[in-house]
Amino acid sequence: MKVNILFFGLAHDVTGFDSELAELREGASVATLRHGYNQRFPRLAEMAGSLLVAVNQEFAEPSRVLTDGDEVAFLPPVSGGAPADFFRMTRDVIPTPQLADGLKAPEDGAVVVFEGIARNHSRGRKTLYLEYEAYEPMALRKMEEVGREAKEKFPIDHIGMIHRLGRLEIGETSVAIFVTSAHRRAAFDACRHAIDRLKQIVPIWKKEYFEDGGVWADAEQKGEWSQAPEVRTKD
Repeated sequence: MKVNILFFGLAHDVTGFDSELAELREGASVATLRHGYNQRFPRLAEMAGSLLVAVNQEFAEPSRVLTDGDEVAFLPPVSGGAPADFFRMTRDVIPTPQLADGLKAPEDGAVVVFEGIARNHSRGRKTLYLEYEAYEPMALRKMEEVGREAKEKFPIDHIGMIHRLGRLEIGETSVAIFVTSAHRRAAFDACRHAIDRLKQIVPIWKKEYFEDGGVWADAEQKGEWSQAPEVRTKD
């Protein structure tokens, strides 16, 4: 099979080209692809902690299996390598280790990561899988608002938030929050504040699927949601 490989920023400088059509065996993964390029270009291996990989414009974990015609992008940190806050939604597996590494800076003494995981039970019943949907433009704006709040309340350096949409299997990460700071307490406090506020004000909904059907999880009855105006309809 053939996949189109794109290189940006420093990755482009290291390889000497901005794109390449690569031929891989069936079943090859992102990890297999990276291993091959690391052997060809040792400096890419040195960048492994900060180099992200996207498949078809979505961040991908090393275990992601590639298919014919995929577009794979090697993405170094943005803004000249300086960490930057981020707020994202994705329909792909969340690459937690890579995102955490990309947010760290020399001045940081702590990085705290929270992951929300799809569990196999709810309300005393076995959960088969989950689905998430969101009002995406508003959800991203509210995630940014949560990030600003956290940086105003706590002495932290950077914050990142990413949430899955679509179908999630049991054990997969639904949401991840990353906070870096000089000291651990601020990072812990800000991370807890961020997930609590995300649950309160970001318009994302979860549907849980059981053996007898799917049920939307109860909405949080607090925070800004509880202050929304009552909507009435005519009989």
